[in-house]
Amino acid sequence: MVRQYMDLCRQYRCRAKVYPKKTGGLKNIGSPDLLVLFTNTVSHTMVRCALNEVKGARTQVARSHSSSMAALRQVLEAHVALGNGEAHRR
Repeated sequence: MVRQYMDLCRQYRCRAKVYPKKTGGLKNIGSPDLLVLFTNTVSHTMVRCALNEVKGARTQVARSHSSSMAALRQVLEAHVALGNGEAHRR
């Protein structure tokens, strides 16, 4: 699924980092424009850790219970302007 998430994000002209597991405290999240959390598939600890990493940044947080490709596509449709040069790129 990681590769499929990356490919879909690339279609929306977004750079993506996918964290299927909590490794190293998620220290290299940076300050993305959009953080997508699939709440059904990640632990509460990982959600809290990710939210702490982007605290204070101008990061929009989108939560989706489902981790399907359709759910990610729906999040990207809502947050990324296709055809507009201002696509979120983190």
